Amino acid sequence: MQTTLRNFTIMTGNITFTIIKPGAVSHEHIGDILKMISEAGFSIAAMKYTKLSQIQAAYFYNVHKERSFFSGLVEFMTSGPIVVAILEKENAVEDYRKLIGNTDPAKAEPGTIRKLFAESVQRNAVHGSDSDSNARKEADFFFSKSERFDRDGNFLELVPAE
Repeated sequence: MQTTLRNFTIMTGNITFTIIKPGAVSHEHIGDILKMISEAGFSIAAMKYTKLSQIQAAYFYNVHKERSFFSGLVEFMTSGPIVVAILEKENAVEDYRKLIGNTDPAKAEPGTIRKLFAESVQRNAVHGSDSDSNARKEADFFFSKSERFDRDGNFLELVPAE
């Protein structure tokens, strides 16, 4: 659902969040990945090139802190620059999950981002939100409200899906 009020677009359930991870960035796959995202009908509501500190990565991936792969994940995610973005489209979370494919590139469908660009399960090229609520939380971690815009250049205000 979308409502526009005085140069603000209020979105509920039509966004997802992505990270192009350090391995894909270092192998210069940013352009190819963004092209696939665009060709799949997503609009970029916000995007930046940045690098995570150990504290930021540990906080962002805190949900995995008890898992055996947590320290390796934090190490990998701080090993180089990343690209973070808020993507806009109807059914954004589910459609983006289909576009990126299985976490394990060996099990990912042909033509998916991870099948094409991932090196391994641990170095799987991209992150994609797994729910509308996580998309909002993850977007809020990286972007202020003044950094988000809809297709028409209006500020994009994210509210929880109903």
